[in-house]
Order: sequence, then structure tokens, then C-alpha cells
Amino acid sequence: MSEIEIKNLTKKFEAGGHTVVALDDVNLNIEKGEIYGIIGMSGAGKSTLVRSINYLEVPNEGRVLIDGTDLSKLSDKELRIKRRDIGMIFQGFNLLEQKNVIDNVCFPLEISGMKKKKAREKARELLETVNLSEKEKSYPSQLSGGQKQRVAIARALATNPSILLCDEATSALDPQTTASILSLLKEINEKLNITIVVITHQMSVITDICTRVAIIENGKLVEEGTVEEVFDSPKTDIARELISNKKESYSPIESLKAEKVIRIVFSENSAFEPVISNVILKFNAPVNILGADTRDVGGKAKGEMLLGLPDDEQLQHDIIRYLKERKLTVTEVRDNV
Repeated sequence: MSEIEIKNLTKKFEAGGHTVVALDDVNLNIEKGEIYGIIGMSGAGKSTLVRSINYLEVPNEGRVLIDGTDLSKLSDKELRIKRRDIGMIFQGFNLLEQKNVIDNVCFPLEISGMKKKKAREKARELLETVNLSEKEKSYPSQLSGGQKQRVAIARALATNPSILLCDEATSALDPQTTASILSLLKEINEKLNITIVVITHQMSVITDICTRVAIIENGKLVEEGTVEEVFDSPKTDIARELISNKKESYSPIESLKAEKVIRIVFSENSAFEPVISNVILKFNAPVNILGADTRDVGGKAKGEMLLGLPDDEQLQHDIIRYLKERKLTVTEVRDNV
């Protein structure tokens, strides 16, 4: 049995006399202890989905089960107790500005009835976990964005949750700080065996720490699989667009145009040879490199390139076959040049 089961989930909102379908018959299973990514463009429905997991958003149809418990069957009191098992961190940190760091972390513990002395002991342990012990007396206004998010993570862990939901938790951070927060989340996952659900619009976040990924578009789950599978061979246009996001990876050379553009992925299984040079020599035809990048995907080094092929269709077919024979993953790219 999966730790999180989402079955036929539909969520609708009324806006200006119109019905907006934010989630449309979504089905998802998330296993205990994994780091699961949910990615989509702005407005795709991913934040509504993550807020449905802890019933901050109550679906119109479908069910959410946590460890086999159907949240729709719980009373308000039972739901509040169940939510202690589900921590959550946000893009905007949501810290109490009038409280210092340790009091922010203590806040959910004191609400749950823990004595102040014991709550502070627990809070100090958590601040040590997120490497922020020296800031316990500081106020949020005195912290950097990364430090604020570390406080938010410590606070989310205060009730010993088995699940941690991260709603665009790194979107407001610079790349270096994002990397440190993702490293911390991975460390927490390994140390505490907490299931982590990451909501993001950045494929780099998914490839850095997630094991599996679901892609949401217009409220529908359109693609799902291991991160490596989706990265190597995206099946949908939205997956290809997210993977080749120009802002967070390479920037294709705008001056070079091609009728046929392909994306190739290198991995440790690929042949160790100068593939592009060999293609040019073998077929006596120009192949333009429009962009290139390397990434760590699930702990494996992956290289990717955008190639502009000659206009001749038979040549295109022969080049693609040649590349596949050398164990390269090849997919067609649309609207990139």
C-alpha cells in the first residue's frame, strides 16, 4: 500500500460565474520514503494538488488516502490530528515576524500542548538538524532567504511528520541557496525516512533530488515515471518544454535555424566516441549544435544536446538511426529555434 494514494481527484472553483477545473480526475501513488516531484507550468494545478494532500483544499470528487486512511471520512478534529503527520513548507516561508527563530519552531509544538521547556529542547534539536543553531534568537527580518527557509523546514518537522510537502519551496531563492536547501531536504529524507513531495516549475529541482515525477498540465496528470525515464524520453510536449526550459539550462543559438531539431541524451551507457564528428564525416552533411548542457539526474551524469539536422528527410532518418544505434536517446524538439 502506498503512503499517499490520490484517486480520481477533481477540484473545481467558481470564478466570475464560470467553473474552473483546477484538477481533473488525477490519480497518483507515492511510496513511503521517496522524494516525489510534481511539476507543471504556472496555473497547471500543482499547488491545488499538493494542498489537497493535506485537505487544505477539499476536492469535489475523488479521494485522498494517507497510510490507508481516507481523509474525507475524518471529523474536523481527526483531520487536525492527521495533519500533524503532514508537514508543509512554502515559497513565502510563512514565518511569524514578531517571534524569533526558536519561538517560530516552538509554535506548532506549543499549540499541540507540549510544555514550553520540552518544546524548546525539541526546537534546538531541529535547528541543529537544519544547521541554524546560532540563529535561534534572531528574528526573520535578520535572516537571508535560505535561512528563513531552513527555519520553515525545522518548524515543519516539529511534529515528527511522516510526510513533508514542499510547495515551490525554492522558487524565491538564488541557485546556490536552492542547491543547499535541496541538499538539506535530501539529507532529511535519508536520515528520517520522511516522504517528500516537491511541487515546482523547475526541472532542475526535479532532476537534483526526486526519484519519480508527475507532470501536470491544465489540471490533468499527463505524464509520470522515474525522473530518468522522463528526462531521457519525454512523451508529451509539456514534458519536452519543461526539460528544455531555456531560462534554466542552455540557450539555443538564435541565429542558427533548422527545419528538423532533435535532442540527444548521453549517459554512461552511451558509446565513448566523437559522435557528432562521426555523423558529419559519415553522412557528409552539416549538423549544427544549437545547445548543450550536462546535468545530474538521480545521481547519474547526463549530457544533452540540441542538434539541427539537414533538410533532406532521408538524411534525417539515417542520422537519427545512426545515433540510436550508439545507445543515444533521441527525441524530436518542436518550437525551439
